[in-house]
Amino acid sequence: MTLTHSEALLRHFADLRDGTHGETAVSRTDKEKLFADTVELLDPVARQALAEMNSDLLLDTGTIVASGLTRSPDGGVAAVWALSWKEQEGAGISPVLIRAHYGRGFHHPHLSGATVGEWPLNVFTPEQAAHELPTMRAIIAADLHNLVFEADYRIVPATTA
Repeated sequence: MTLTHSEALLRHFADLRDGTHGETAVSRTDKEKLFADTVELLDPVARQALAEMNSDLLLDTGTIVASGLTRSPDGGVAAVWALSWKEQEGAGISPVLIRAHYGRGFHHPHLSGATVGEWPLNVFTPEQAAHELPTMRAIIAADLHNLVFEADYRIVPATTA
């Protein structure tokens, strides 16, 4: 039996092997259309991962904001889900992020955080999107860890409560 995270990697590697994205998309336009669908599928999963962190570590003091699909500075497309809170803003550091992006020079999309990342992003169904939850949890946990090093452990309300 292949594990779900291995299935995602196999989809990623198949895209590289076949020169496609999602088995059929070859043109940049078609790949961007698939990415737009992926962003919609990921939205509830990204919000769940950030809401869990907000509840557990930020003691429900944070705010989650989603950008929706936007054109990125490099000419690609991206979507960002951000979790910000008072202590992080006061420290002048980045919020915790989940970024889905399809850079202009990329063969296909990826996930990253504010301070970490490039994870392959080959999501085409609600089930595949749901399987990204552990990856998103890892991205935001690593982000929060790195942000503590940029500032101080006191940016995490659960450590001072």
